[in-house]
Amino acid sequence: MDLLQFEKEYRVHVYETGPDGRLNLFSLFNYLQDIASDHAVKLGFGRDDLMRENRFWVLSRIYVTITEWPLWEETIIVKTWPNGTDKLFALRNYEVRYPDGRHIASGSSSWLILDHTTKRVQRPDSILTQYNFDLHTNGSPVRYATKLEPASENAIVTPPFKIKVDDLDVNLHANNVRYLNWVSNTYALDFVMKNVPRSVEINYLAESVYGEDIVIKTSVEDEKSSCFSHSVFRTADNKELCRIRIEWGKTDNKTVN
Repeated sequence: MDLLQFEKEYRVHVYETGPDGRLNLFSLFNYLQDIASDHAVKLGFGRDDLMRENRFWVLSRIYVTITEWPLWEETIIVKTWPNGTDKLFALRNYEVRYPDGRHIASGSSSWLILDHTTKRVQRPDSILTQYNFDLHTNGSPVRYATKLEPASENAIVTPPFKIKVDDLDVNLHANNVRYLNWVSNTYALDFVMKNVPRSVEINYLAESVYGEDIVIKTSVEDEKSSCFSHSVFRTADNKELCRIRIEWGKTDNKTVN
């Protein structure tokens, strides 16, 4: 049985859609986070496996391109596979399609292993480097995420808001998908009804916890291509927590049945 590649079926529920009836951006990223976790467990390096050695996973970077957005009640197939290591990064890829094979999205992600006590980055061990032979034979469907630039100095800044209980993950940090949720809420309704994300790139820079005040800075990178850069900051120490770059395109005429 080939465990290297793993597929999982997801049905788009109404609570995972936006006002346009399409799968919303952060629910797509929840699917990617979910299947990565499940597959890591099957391969023997899941959260519990690492915690036995006082270590844990941290998502550092992710890049996803989207060609089509599924509608409410549609079924999609998400596929993932590890692609070895690159220095301190453990690499993982994704493809999303309809059951008939039509392409929906492709993605790549870069993960770090941290020591739970010191929070220092650990070198990927042999259980991960054994997949290095696939770096060329089963490469990534898209490029790997790169270092993003922060929002510009003339960026628009949101009012401060607090990290709430439902923002937290099992490690009591803000869940990585919540940053994308916060950023999505900075867009006007009229804009999201007429446009859909075509690519999303994220750099995670620092962790945040319950009760901290957050602001989001947004700048327009390229007005012609509707590309926006977002920087998420903690107000207490002006620490930048996350950078997100979203490129938008005009919506198609596909509608909910």
